[in-house]
Amino acid sequence: MNFLSGEYECKLDPKGRLVLPAKIKSNLPDECGNQVVLTRGFEPCLVLYPKTEWKTIYDRVASLNEFNEEYRHFQRNFFRGNTEIELDAAGRFILPRTMVRYAEIEKDAIVVGLGNRVEIWNPDKYDAFLIKDQQNFSQLAQKFLGDQPSLPPTE
Repeated sequence: MNFLSGEYECKLDPKGRLVLPAKIKSNLPDECGNQVVLTRGFEPCLVLYPKTEWKTIYDRVASLNEFNEEYRHFQRNFFRGNTEIELDAAGRFILPRTMVRYAEIEKDAIVVGLGNRVEIWNPDKYDAFLIKDQQNFSQLAQKFLGDQPSLPPTE
């Protein structure tokens, strides 16, 4: 599995295009080529998935029982506005206006690799969602990872 990571400051060009950082682009899975899917995040950001990762998520959400009202409501909102995108040779893509409005991205953006996906944020919104209290961050690490054995160092 390719691992998307890092935090990058980016700018939209006058045509509303964003250049995917080279380290992110180079770690897209080979089998997806330059195909990605852009969707709204649960927080006020955009989420970019390699096409192969999106297929897994799509299958999970699409398999929910359509006769259950809550599932339909979730599907409707989750799939709303998803856009399949092909990156150009320079790794650029246009951010659709509806997505830009949702995430309140104007000229500057923060691009964050999160393993299987990339989030695209308005810098001020991103900063507001980060944990400011290191003790709180430490407590979350303990809660989520404290009972797992440490991983051996990688070479």
